[in-house]
Amino acid sequence: MLRGVPMGAILAELYGKREGCSGGRGGSMHLFDAGKRFFGGNAIVGGGLPIAVGLGLADVLAKRSRVTACFFGEGAVAEGAFHESMNLAQLWRLPVAFFCENNLYAMGTALARSESQTDLCAKAASYGMATIKVDGMDVVAVHAAARQACAQVRAGQGPVFVEFQTYRFRAHSMFDPELYRDKAEVEEWKKRGPIHSYTARLKAQGDLTEAQFLELDRAAMQEVEQAVAYAEAGTWEPVAELTRHVTAT
Repeated sequence: MLRGVPMGAILAELYGKREGCSGGRGGSMHLFDAGKRFFGGNAIVGGGLPIAVGLGLADVLAKRSRVTACFFGEGAVAEGAFHESMNLAQLWRLPVAFFCENNLYAMGTALARSESQTDLCAKAASYGMATIKVDGMDVVAVHAAARQACAQVRAGQGPVFVEFQTYRFRAHSMFDPELYRDKAEVEEWKKRGPIHSYTARLKAQGDLTEAQFLELDRAAMQEVEQAVAYAEAGTWEPVAELTRHVTAT
């Protein structure tokens, strides 16, 4: 699930079915469910940052005690919207936690080839914002950093920027030939795969048996299969309604 949005509703959206969380109109890049306070993805790189700032400002004006969590990749840091959002969020001390997943390659461009300053926390800190840098391959460290960031925001200390230093094992998309990185580099990072590292840690601590792990794996696969079945059984939107929600000026 994504913040309470059922997996079936997410897959139905990817299938373009009416049962999708966006009625089948959002596709893979515009998942949205206002009822769950999930304000979706954005096809524009960095497009979610100013939206998060707007949501944070709305909560302040309405005197609502909330934290807006904004997720984006390191490629978004090169966009002007990033700097504008950092500036306003800190200036107005908005309740926003900015979570940057730095996987070193924005689509196919290495960070060092697009950024003169590769310390992403330094960029956010230049606006006076509190920052946290964490090993994004360590599940426990990620959880602790997220809790810390949200606690600081809830305490009224202003926004927080968190950089998760992580890695993408697969291609950016099905059309990505991955000519920008060495296969040996990918294999080396795979040794730090967060799921395997975490399960190994739990087993070493005596908190997880192999049988329990296999049961969790089976349950997860069953949930995926049920979601796929739900999406495939979904209904197409009638042709007569294709222009619904479409406006022109």
